[in-house]
Amino acid sequence: MFIEGGITAPIGFQAGAVHCGIRKNATKNDLAVIISDVAGPAAAVYTTNKVFGAPITVTREHLTTGKAQLFICNSGNANTCNKDGVELANKMSQLVADKFNIAEDDVIIASTGVIGQSLPIDKIAAGISKIAVCAHGSVDAAEAIMTTDLVIKEVAVEFEIAGTTCKIGAIAKGSGMIAPNMATMLSFITTDTDISAEMLQLALAETVAPTYNMVDVDGDTSTNDMVSIIANGLAGNAPITEDSADFRVFVDALMEVNLFLAKKIAKDGEGASKLLIVEITNAADDAAAKKLAKAVTASSLVKTAVYGNDANWGRILCALGYADVDFDPENISVKFKSKNGEILICTEGASVMFDESVATHVLNESEITIWVDMHQGAGSATAFGCDLTEKYVDINASYRS
Repeated sequence: MFIEGGITAPIGFQAGAVHCGIRKNATKNDLAVIISDVAGPAAAVYTTNKVFGAPITVTREHLTTGKAQLFICNSGNANTCNKDGVELANKMSQLVADKFNIAEDDVIIASTGVIGQSLPIDKIAAGISKIAVCAHGSVDAAEAIMTTDLVIKEVAVEFEIAGTTCKIGAIAKGSGMIAPNMATMLSFITTDTDISAEMLQLALAETVAPTYNMVDVDGDTSTNDMVSIIANGLAGNAPITEDSADFRVFVDALMEVNLFLAKKIAKDGEGASKLLIVEITNAADDAAAKKLAKAVTASSLVKTAVYGNDANWGRILCALGYADVDFDPENISVKFKSKNGEILICTEGASVMFDESVATHVLNESEITIWVDMHQGAGSATAFGCDLTEKYVDINASYRS
């Protein structure tokens, strides 16, 4: 069940943010902290880019202990491709650990913004010295981690494990440089569930695969992407230490959180006007379906057709055809779906007679689904993306200015 409170909804978590001067806009916070009353099991997954930010190096080292207590994230500077990046990330961890009187190894650190610029640690230090946290700080933290995002991304759910009420809360950022696997996106997740670090890592990996890893805005995988989670155990449920019915309840709740945020990220793609959902059904297997869904979602020609309300289904078949998956092109069916209805536009790999005005009406919505039936097997997958507009070029042509 969805509830209010965002990342501070679970018991024992507080958050806060401050403007420390990394971003030029003095009205926007650019440094966020989320802290638990106690340290607990923690887990993370990271970008697959071979070039990755110094915060990832430091967080990976810290999480070898299997626990954490605090997230810290700055926006406006990625602290990536800098010779002193790791040193500065370590300094940032040490400063926030001292401020909140916790172990430095219990800090999960992240940065997002421009690559190749030295992190202004003096500004970070000043910000940390004055940052305050509270039980209602989720929105402030969510706003502080935004870069080109237009909307904040926060969510919380409540569920029961063997009669005990547990909660998961989260905030995320992501709008551009987004492609599988993972993207220019950060997601910070909190839970008061009592669960071991090993099971937490399994749950995170299982829920990231069909959510964040199925998002594509522009085909670019960035350097600082990370999804991380801290579980403080304060809900008081019986500890989850193995794959059990209780574990499955937790996984389902975490899936709900990550799916919600993945869709939010896709819909808020830079310059986007529509959320694009690609559903592949009856493919040879799930692995094939994932490749096919990603190929259609990533296609610039499909994206621009959706933006223009153009039922150009040939672009969809073209994208399927270069997905490196074996199938019979003469077995494919395609539909467009939205709140305005649905329309079959292709069957047996060929056009069907359809009313262009009806197709345009179906496509003239803020959320569009492209449904593809491969008529081949039992595999299925869903990918999330957005349309491609002129605003994407405008945003990225002036990103550093």
